Amino acid sequence: MNWMAWTTPTAAFFAVIGVILALMSAWELRRPCAPRKGFLPIVTTRGDRLFIGLLGSAYWHLLLIGLTDWSIWIATALSLVWLFAVMRWG
Repeated sequence: MNWMAWTTPTAAFFAVIGVILALMSAWELRRPCAPRKGFLPIVTTRGDRLFIGLLGSAYWHLLLIGLTDWSIWIATALSLVWLFAVMRWG
């Protein structure tokens, strides 16, 4: 990955996102979902909730990096909890 000057964590991050998207696509083909309304103020599908969860996770990281001196692992843990909550109840 030297041609893009990516670090190993950056490459791993995008690889994980790619795997998540592939798994979500396979899941959607296997069991199509019906739009539903949870705690989010809009009707969403699984893909919508994944996008909202990933976007929220990015904001968690930016918030903690910008406003605190906490470890990045705390932001990652909060992001995983957020993503789980949005996917399950959003």
